[in-house]
Amino acid sequence: MYRPPQRIKYKPDPGEPPTAAEAKAARLFSPISYQNLQLEQRTWVPAMVPWRASEDGFVTDDILDWYERMARGQPGALVVEATGIRDVPSGPLLRMGHDRYIPGLKDLADVVRHASSGRTRLLIQIIDFLSIRRRPSPEKYLQKFLGITPEHVRLLRAEGCTESEIRQKLAALSLEELREILTERELEGLTHGYRERVTDTQLEHIRNLPAVLPDLFAAAAGRAQQAGMDGVELHYAHAYTMASFLSALNQRDDGYGGSREERIRLPLEVYRRVRDVVGDSYTVGCRYLSEECIEGGSTVEDAVFFGVEFARAGMDFLSLSRGGKFEDAAQPKPGWSAYPYTGRSGYECMPSYISDQQGPFGRNFKPTTDIRSAIRQAGFEVPVVAAGGIHGFEQAEAVLCDGIADIVGAARQSLADPDWFLKLRLGRGDEVNVCEYTNSCEGLDQKHKQVTCKLWDRKCLDEAGVRLSRDGRRRLTAPAWDK
Repeated sequence: MYRPPQRIKYKPDPGEPPTAAEAKAARLFSPISYQNLQLEQRTWVPAMVPWRASEDGFVTDDILDWYERMARGQPGALVVEATGIRDVPSGPLLRMGHDRYIPGLKDLADVVRHASSGRTRLLIQIIDFLSIRRRPSPEKYLQKFLGITPEHVRLLRAEGCTESEIRQKLAALSLEELREILTERELEGLTHGYRERVTDTQLEHIRNLPAVLPDLFAAAAGRAQQAGMDGVELHYAHAYTMASFLSALNQRDDGYGGSREERIRLPLEVYRRVRDVVGDSYTVGCRYLSEECIEGGSTVEDAVFFGVEFARAGMDFLSLSRGGKFEDAAQPKPGWSAYPYTGRSGYECMPSYISDQQGPFGRNFKPTTDIRSAIRQAGFEVPVVAAGGIHGFEQAEAVLCDGIADIVGAARQSLADPDWFLKLRLGRGDEVNVCEYTNSCEGLDQKHKQVTCKLWDRKCLDEAGVRLSRDGRRRLTAPAWDK
């Protein structure tokens, strides 16, 4: 896991909470209305994957409990975790690649509507991702997975050897010697595990992504609409398919890579196809990156261009994140998959209390300001959601009043205290459980364990009706707030 070399330790500093009168007059708790997005307040809980779906992607009782608890805090918007658009096995992640998922999603929408007394708009984040495999042991990789090529034979001087003999020769080499024999992608398969890229156009299913994805996204959005969700958030961020099309590393030569205009082509085609299906009165926006934070990756200038074009296309909101890429991920242990939040780009996405001179709070504010300013200068008023280390009223209000963004997103702070927006609004901000940014939640996510917060997951374990984690050691939702 990446940590800045300076290793400066920071403490959360939420500032003074507002009185009830100050909160009533605050911009944070004022409504916002733009096209199809109408929120009672400018508070937003971004998508978080809590690992509570069934193994075949269905809504479970644990999922309903998770979102019911979040909704009790009455945020302006609550975004359901990244939900797969393909009808393929993907473990305990929510899926919506088939109509059989609609009833469970409808239950979820009903639960949130009831728990928030109708004050929270429920969006669902829809995502596509390519294949990634666990890192094999060196022995298994060289004996089973590596495809032997004439170049391997030449470099090993193994003309006339059988494939088995060639594999034995490879297995006898050190890692440094293998670096001289294997290609960059083969070496990655050995040290990190195989991972598909959108540039692997020699593979038919990768080459055909532009023909396939618009209909898949549109069908998923249609199911969200049928289930009673208030809108969809297209997942164009981090390490996944659509973000990879936007990336400066995307050098496809089929009109969908290279220049900014070609890299944004598929994301726009997806949006337009979604709009065709859900109509002009349904909320559709996207989450994308202000910066990739990797060598050769997309920059703020790229994100400015993308933001203006997304606004021009008619999106109802733009939510900004940063980093979280596979390209600089730490080497996983054998048997584990690469995790896109372990490198520097991952740190930029979820910085911890151990940081550099800039600190962990508000690292995405300057890029967000630049992107929003460019969108406004282009004549568009699409709301921009800012996120990244926001954990107090003063911070959140400054984001809105200083023109950084129009809506405030807070994931880890909302996990630490699902009621924190409500407590602030009622003038009881001194009761907020403030996130310490130790990223214990991220550690659970990396291991695909049910995500909880250490501030509350060991409290009141004997409480009647409380659901516990699979190991029986943690509660799965925060204790109720006694208002």
